[in-house]
Amino acid sequence: MGTSLITDGLILMGLGMGVVFVFLTLLIFTTKLMSKICRNIGAKNGAVQAKVAVPGAAVSATGDAELAVAIAAAKREADK
Repeated sequence: MGTSLITDGLILMGLGMGVVFVFLTLLIFTTKLMSKICRNIGAKNGAVQAKVAVPGAAVSATGDAELAVAIAAAKREADK
């Protein structure tokens, strides 16, 4: 009786791990497919890809320099 319960438990564990593995694999491929589709639709519509802001990067010349200096000063005061 004891080995039957262990065997049943191992079978259930294997099935559960298999289901999770298949689900995560499908999720990865679905996400990649949706990413490609969205990129293609965006390219057809002439959308511009967003740029990620990097801390410490150069500030644009549109008058944001003063704002960047104010933010840096406030951050320096807050870190004290």
